[in-house]
Amino acid sequence: MYSYQSRIRYSELDASGHLKIESLLDYFQDCTTFHSEDLGRGVDYLKEKHMVWVLSSWQIIVDRYPKLGERVTVATAPYDFKGFMGYRNFLMTDEKGNRIACGNTIWSLIDTENNRPVKPTDEIIDAYRLEEKLDMEYAPRRIALPDTLEQKESIVVRSHHLDTNHHVNNGQYVRIALDALGKECRIKQLRAEYKKQSFLNDCLTPFVGSFAEGTDVIVLKDAQDTVSCVVEIQTI
Repeated sequence: MYSYQSRIRYSELDASGHLKIESLLDYFQDCTTFHSEDLGRGVDYLKEKHMVWVLSSWQIIVDRYPKLGERVTVATAPYDFKGFMGYRNFLMTDEKGNRIACGNTIWSLIDTENNRPVKPTDEIIDAYRLEEKLDMEYAPRRIALPDTLEQKESIVVRSHHLDTNHHVNNGQYVRIALDALGKECRIKQLRAEYKKQSFLNDCLTPFVGSFAEGTDVIVLKDAQDTVSCVVEIQTI
């Protein structure tokens, strides 16, 4: 697996002094970015080819949350390409090699000139070495919705929510969803399903519901009542 080493920073901690779930997601996202950049298939390469990888879903399973100053290794590997979709695992381990968290993602390659899915070229596929899937419990890509959802306060997309593709970054959707949930919780599994891109000045309205104690779902809808993102959390 491609990997890099890091250390847990104060700015990444929650009120309990442990790594925040959205900061863990950022570590994984940075890892895939570093991987593609080092292979010469990163942001600038895709921009020249009028392509962009758009995230379709996240699944993150957390064994424990590291504390300030812990040294960690963050790793990633693609394990499959199917049509216009790519599949990639993630792993965070401690200094002893023990698993801290793992993840699975599904990506769609989009042609930015017509905003339609496109199959990756041989030049893209040949740059990556596919590896075996991680040993983890894989959840479905689609997230079921509770029968009852409570509407929460809307937010307007600001510039700090955007990434280099000029739409809301996948981690920012998770931050917005967790803020809408309005309670402190220790998450053992995070799932996110991305359905529609959101842009600067768009309005997103969260709707919150639960299936059972310990499982909450947050649906983010735009001004046209179209679902942009669904986030599911299972708590410890």
